[in-house]
Amino acid sequence: MPRIAPDFLLRHRGLVAVTAIQAFCTLYFAIDVAFELPELSTEPMHPLIELLVVLALLGGTWLGLREIRRFLSEAERLEHSLMAARGAFLDLLDEHFTRWALTPAERDVALLAIKGLSIAEIAALRNTREGTVKAQSAAVYRKAGVSGRAQLLSLFVEDLMAGPVGGATRSSA
Repeated sequence: MPRIAPDFLLRHRGLVAVTAIQAFCTLYFAIDVAFELPELSTEPMHPLIELLVVLALLGGTWLGLREIRRFLSEAERLEHSLMAARGAFLDLLDEHFTRWALTPAERDVALLAIKGLSIAEIAALRNTREGTVKAQSAAVYRKAGVSGRAQLLSLFVEDLMAGPVGGATRSSA
């Protein structure tokens, strides 16, 4: 069985709660029916109705557990896809940065810019002046053949959307 995603129980607590209640009721009615079986000869309808309720609850519990298992499998599949996309994105970044012959400092600035940090935030993180970060950003944009951060990011988005996750990417710039 797939491992439970951390927020699975919170996102699907209704389904989990209903399934748990159904399982408890199934157990309760099954025990009740077992105790009433000796009365079957005197009052046949009541235990039979309860037996039908037990079967219905058992079916509902089974369906709930099957749905939970499906959710867990889907969550695991999506997690693997996300991990593959992260890896593909990092590979794509490295490929472009190498082709553009970015210096280590320019790579850092480009990566932080792609992450959405401002010039001031990048300068603070790298313990440099904003002017230095602006110059490094301009060098990155020039080497990449783009006019700014949005176009730089769009190069990577286009490449990721061009093919399947984990597959070959097309070249740009």
